[in-house]
Amino acid sequence: MSTVDKMLIKGIRSFDPENKNTIIECLKLSCTGELPPNARSGHSFVHDPKVAGETETKGQIKLRFKTAAGKDVVCIRSFQLTQKASKMEYKAIESVLQTINPHTGEKVCLSYRCADMDREIPALMGVSKAILENVIFVHQDEANWPLQDPSTLKKKFDDIFSATRYTKALEVIKKLHKEQAQEIKTYKLKLENLQTLKDAAYKLREGISQDQEKTEVLQGQLQDLERNIQTMDAKIQHNEATLKDLRKLEKQKMSKTDVRSTLYKVKEEQHANLAEENEDTDEELKEWKTKFDERIAMLESKSSKLEREKDDLAARSSLLNIAIKESIKEISKLQTEAEAHVSLKNERDSLIQKLFARHNLGSLPSTPFSNEVAMNFSNRIKSRFMDLEKDLEEKKKSNELKLKVAWDRFMNANDRWKDTEAQKQAKVEIKKGILKRIEEKERERDSYELHVSNMNLAHIDERDKSMQNEIERKTNQLAGREFESNILQKQNELFTVEQKIKALSREKDILDADSEDRVLLSFKKMDEIRDRVKGVLKGRLPPDKDLKNEIGQALRALGMEFDDLNSKSRESEKEVNMLQMKIQEVNNNLTKLHKDMDSRKRFIESRVQSLDPQAIIDSYLQVLDLAKEKRDMQKSKYNIADGMRQMFDPFERVARAHHICPCCERPFSAEEEDDFVKKQRVKATSSAEHIKVLAVESSHADSSFQQLDKLRVVYEEYAKIGNETIPLAEKKLIELNEELDQKSMALDDVLGVLAQIKADKDSVEALVPPVENVDRLYQEIQALQKQVDDLEYKLDFRGQGVKSKEEIQLELNTLQSTKDSLHNDLEKLRDERRDMENDLSNIRLRWHRLREDKVEAAKQLSNVKMAEDELDRLSEEKSQVDLDEKHLAEALGPLSNEKEKWLGDYNDLKGKLNSDYEEQAEVRRNYQQGVETLLGLTSKIKEYYDSRKGDRLKELQEKQTLSESELGSCEIRKQEIVAELDRSKELIQKQVEVKRNIEDNLKYRKTRDEIDELTREIESLEEKMMKIGGVSTIEADLVKLTQERERLLSELNRCKGTMSVYQSNVSKNKVDLKQAQYKDIDKRYYDQLIQLKTTEMANKDLDRYYNALDKALMRFHTMKMEEINKIIRELWQQTYRGQDIDYIFIHSDSEGAGTRSYSYRVLMQTGNAELEMRGRCSAGQKVLASLIIRLALAETFCLNCGILALDEPTTNLDGPNAESLAAALLRIMEDRKGQENFQLIVITHDERFAQLIGQRQHAERYYRVTKDDQ
Repeated sequence: MSTVDKMLIKGIRSFDPENKNTIIECLKLSCTGELPPNARSGHSFVHDPKVAGETETKGQIKLRFKTAAGKDVVCIRSFQLTQKASKMEYKAIESVLQTINPHTGEKVCLSYRCADMDREIPALMGVSKAILENVIFVHQDEANWPLQDPSTLKKKFDDIFSATRYTKALEVIKKLHKEQAQEIKTYKLKLENLQTLKDAAYKLREGISQDQEKTEVLQGQLQDLERNIQTMDAKIQHNEATLKDLRKLEKQKMSKTDVRSTLYKVKEEQHANLAEENEDTDEELKEWKTKFDERIAMLESKSSKLEREKDDLAARSSLLNIAIKESIKEISKLQTEAEAHVSLKNERDSLIQKLFARHNLGSLPSTPFSNEVAMNFSNRIKSRFMDLEKDLEEKKKSNELKLKVAWDRFMNANDRWKDTEAQKQAKVEIKKGILKRIEEKERERDSYELHVSNMNLAHIDERDKSMQNEIERKTNQLAGREFESNILQKQNELFTVEQKIKALSREKDILDADSEDRVLLSFKKMDEIRDRVKGVLKGRLPPDKDLKNEIGQALRALGMEFDDLNSKSRESEKEVNMLQMKIQEVNNNLTKLHKDMDSRKRFIESRVQSLDPQAIIDSYLQVLDLAKEKRDMQKSKYNIADGMRQMFDPFERVARAHHICPCCERPFSAEEEDDFVKKQRVKATSSAEHIKVLAVESSHADSSFQQLDKLRVVYEEYAKIGNETIPLAEKKLIELNEELDQKSMALDDVLGVLAQIKADKDSVEALVPPVENVDRLYQEIQALQKQVDDLEYKLDFRGQGVKSKEEIQLELNTLQSTKDSLHNDLEKLRDERRDMENDLSNIRLRWHRLREDKVEAAKQLSNVKMAEDELDRLSEEKSQVDLDEKHLAEALGPLSNEKEKWLGDYNDLKGKLNSDYEEQAEVRRNYQQGVETLLGLTSKIKEYYDSRKGDRLKELQEKQTLSESELGSCEIRKQEIVAELDRSKELIQKQVEVKRNIEDNLKYRKTRDEIDELTREIESLEEKMMKIGGVSTIEADLVKLTQERERLLSELNRCKGTMSVYQSNVSKNKVDLKQAQYKDIDKRYYDQLIQLKTTEMANKDLDRYYNALDKALMRFHTMKMEEINKIIRELWQQTYRGQDIDYIFIHSDSEGAGTRSYSYRVLMQTGNAELEMRGRCSAGQKVLASLIIRLALAETFCLNCGILALDEPTTNLDGPNAESLAAALLRIMEDRKGQENFQLIVITHDERFAQLIGQRQHAERYYRVTKDDQ
């Protein structure tokens, strides 16, 4: 049997030092998974992280218990509470069951989800979750559930009885019975259909057999006809072949005759066209033709060669003409450029003379200058320009250094002035704050003084003393009336009278029993008629005269309600469809957003990883910051190196110009000066290389940063989609899903109500036909009622015994009057006691309020003193701030004068230095213009020499002379070739004419020979035709054979047509038999027959099961309620010490005739009256009634689990009732001490109650629970 062994609680909060509430909460949570009341979804169940000073706290409950099979099991539930930025998050992190393997002895752990654990624990303990939650482990805040509203009470008892589960089982059986009845109808229709198909299949098989026999006969006839036709075909083919040969020979003859006639005409034309008919033989003519062909070919080859040479000369002449023209053009251009070159050299020499004279650069030789001399002079001019540049740069740096020194002096003075001014302003602000706080404290002090002045402290003390005296007087007066003893006496007298009334009532019932037997026969007939009426109206028996109207009104009302609900269901269905469309749209949008987010993520990661392969998108901002820092660092290094270069560059020039050290101005010897210059040049070279490296690194760092910075917009879009857009869409989706659930639940409710209304409507419509039967039964009832009245009139009553029925009734009336009188006296005493207790409670309440006013007045006086002390402190602080402000104002004057002086010095120095710099810069600009002009002229002159255009001019002039000479030679040779070509063409023409005459003679002789050959062939064909025979005879024989063949074919086709009809019938019938409807038709028929019979038998069994389960459920409910009420009555009478309630019981009402749905009420028996206990009992009575009901339920339902936990059972109970409850619990423990399945757990603060039930012979363990400081 199930019992609790040990429990461990860690990290679970408690509301009081003794940790009492936590015990029952942890027991209930371990076994059912239900959090305690007001736990805010677990947030206030685990120890608060803010109290612990942590961001996360964890809690755990371990419970070791024995299962219904006696097996030790440990249930572990762990929780976690995390403090987030704006809220706390509760999570159940682990649910584990531990047990011992009986074979190996090893510990076995199984992890479960919370929902699985909530199902597993009740199964192991052998009771339902409802029993664990509502009977065994009940929290103090929920202990009074038997006296809650009817709907809550119905739900609790339905869960305890598992009524919903069995009701659903009945509904499933009923639904299955209905579905199978419909299936039986369907099976019958299918069986009839299969019978029809079976008969049709038999007819098809008979037709196939007959047609196959006729087909076999026709096949023999077809074979004979085919043999005769084959003989005729052989004869016809022979005649057709002979006729074909004759026609072929005739056609060849005609063809050759036509060819001979054509050739004859050609021969005559060729003879007429001959210039001269040659008498030589054919071989001689062919030999002459060959020789003429060779001669003509040789002449044509020579002519072609001359033509090619003429064309080559023409092309060469054309190219020479083009080359001569281009040479002339280029020569003209080069001559122009040579003249310009001479002009540039003169201009260069003149400019050199001007620059040397203007800037005293030295003496010059006479012009024109050679290129080497001019280049030397230009280098001297450029060197002088570089010296001017360096002097100007040094002047600029010197000016900047002097200005920086002057500006730093000004800024130092200005900073001292600003610091002093800021300190002064800070003191002013502090002073304002102090003044504001002084005003606030003065207003606060005045308000406290006003509040204190409104209170009369002396009057409050006097009222306090008078109320204490009044409370003492009322308490003594209440104790002097001795209400408890008087009420107990009246209750005993009332109990004695009630026992006498019950005895007389039993005696009266015995006298009435014989009368009932004598009239039973007549009333039985009336009851049978009434039962028949109730059966027709399904339990309702309205007045007979209103039966038709009531049925009509009910039918109309149900029809209107059905139409209204039907329209509502359609509207709800439309709303559900619209929400589903919206959800689909939001889902599509979410998918699109996720794809967009993933594409941006891949884009950013690909770019970032190209710079840093280990980087991911979450580290983008960190990578960007690192790139920015790297860029700034590289840029700073480059700037430092460049500054060093600019600082060291002038050192060499200063040393060469003044022969001193640029730093310390020490004079240099020639050797020291050379060493210094050499070192400076080495430093300049290394510095230049280092600057190049730094420039490249700075460029790379800047490029990397720019690439990353370009991704910022894409990353912000990615972050916005992930942090704003997608959460908003998901939130909208959740809202739409919640709305859809609500709408769907509403639709289901409407559809459920609609189905119920339709069922009611159908039921009422079914009542319309039996109305006439009801009217007829009403007439029979009226007739039988008259007979019953006659029988009752004739009955006499037995007079046996000491008392008659009238005497017993008289005594009953007297005792009832006495009972009423005692009851009134009892109520009067209770009212007087209640009034006096209310007066005492009101006086105590007024006294407590007066004490609170007195405490408040003392508090206000303390506040006034504190405010005055604070005002004194603020005044002292204000005086100190005034003194500091005065000192700072005196120090500002000298600092301001010093600042203005340094600013004036800076502006004067800046003007003077800028003027000197501009004069020197103007000299440099004028010199720079001359240098740039000279460099431009020198560049152009050098470019002319580099291009070697003078040599090119001479070369072109020589080439032009050679081309003109070659062109003249080509023209002479071309004239010679033209004359030779004319002679060759004339000779070729003569040779061609002789050749043509020979070819014409050969063609004439060939045509003549072909005509003779055709004549001989025609004569040979005529001889063959005469040997074969005449065409007409063969054609006549062929016609006769063809006619006979046609006759045989006609007979053959007739037989084939007949046979094809038979075969098509066979094929059609076979195809029909292969259709799905005829496939395995016999087997399907018998299978369907068996299925129909078995389903009918199963449906009858379902009907029996339904009736049996229905009766068993109703009987089970009745027995259990009788058992529960019996235990409740015994426990109440043993426990309750008051006399106003005889006993209590649970009344269950069926919500409809023949239904298994009940409503529950807790009633109390007071005399002959049954009153609903809810709203009519005190807090103590509620607690006691709830405890007794739980004890009764545990006694009835907890057969496999004898655990019962009582949490603060004495709450709101007075002393006597608490002692009675303890006594009742001791009796229960005494009765159950021999049972293995009983375990009582009592959690209480009442030490007296604990001592009463914690006796050694009954209590196994006695714990005092305290809370440690950790």
